[in-house]
Amino acid sequence: MNLRTGLTAALLLSALSGLAQADSTVAVPYHYGMPLHVAKVISMSEPDTADCKVITADMKYIDNTGKAEEITYRKMSQACDYQN
Repeated sequence: MNLRTGLTAALLLSALSGLAQADSTVAVPYHYGMPLHVAKVISMSEPDTADCKVITADMKYIDNTGKAEEITYRKMSQACDYQN
């Protein structure tokens, strides 16, 4: 029984460490002409602001190989859509 318990614990720990590594993607700043190879967008977010200004937004996506990636990019805030 001890061998079975040890193997079960080892499998559980390796699975949890794999999940932790999958969620710990580092956001890469986008530069013009950078190939992204986006297969599926997971989320897009930006900070809330009442001012029309340039902000840093981020996008989480799955690339063509199935790997989760995160990228940051500069854009005009959504407040600019409502101001003239």
